[in-house]
Amino acid sequence: MTHPFDLTGKVALVTGANTGIGQGIALALAAAGADLAVVGHIPPEETIAKAHALGRRTTFIEADLLSIEPVARIVDTAVAELGAVDILVNNAGIIRRADATGFSEQDWDDVMNINVKTVFFLSQAAGRHMIARGSGKIINIASMLSFQGGIRVPSYTASKSGVAGITKLLANEWAAKGINVNAIAPGYIATDNTAQLRADADRSASILARIPADRWGTPEDLGGAAVFLASRAADYVNGHILAVDGGWLAR
Repeated sequence: MTHPFDLTGKVALVTGANTGIGQGIALALAAAGADLAVVGHIPPEETIAKAHALGRRTTFIEADLLSIEPVARIVDTAVAELGAVDILVNNAGIIRRADATGFSEQDWDDVMNINVKTVFFLSQAAGRHMIARGSGKIINIASMLSFQGGIRVPSYTASKSGVAGITKLLANEWAAKGINVNAIAPGYIATDNTAQLRADADRSASILARIPADRWGTPEDLGGAAVFLASRAADYVNGHILAVDGGWLAR
């Protein structure tokens, strides 16, 4: 009997796997047995090398996720090169910071396009493939700002609230078709996206003071949650937003 968290023979399509959260999740899935199709602007050479060291097959699919133009090609390429898409991780995202009174339309549109629009349409493309096969796992990356308002990140807050809503909507439509759609809501993780916050001594201290775990998270902290949601151990988990936050929401 295989372990319920075993992903051997599965193919995971992961966006934004070059560094940070995406890399941490991709390598956790690879360590659990999954082959990887990784999507982004730049080949994630370190991620690919580490996946190869684990004995996994990989393919890189170059795409600009600010537009939905490549979404069908992404799924078709992954299927052609690796045989299927069993797991989709919608990780790629951006953040723009400015006071609400001066926030630009361009910053609004860019964030909403990649963080919400592409997430939906890539899920749609992968979902069509998964529904035809009768199984699949979709994992979206939400945020603490799926639950809270944040400061100086209006489009990011709106986008991550949208991710939570899309996750629940797709779960409602697809759960009976064998597709599990869930999301991970990372807490404050030490990545490029939080570099500005960590560089602000006062802001960083106020954040750390609220985290019961008494530390910033790391990309590796999200790996177990991703493996769980991608595995048959989560076959009856649908439309859930799993916070991996060191206890932030509990305080």
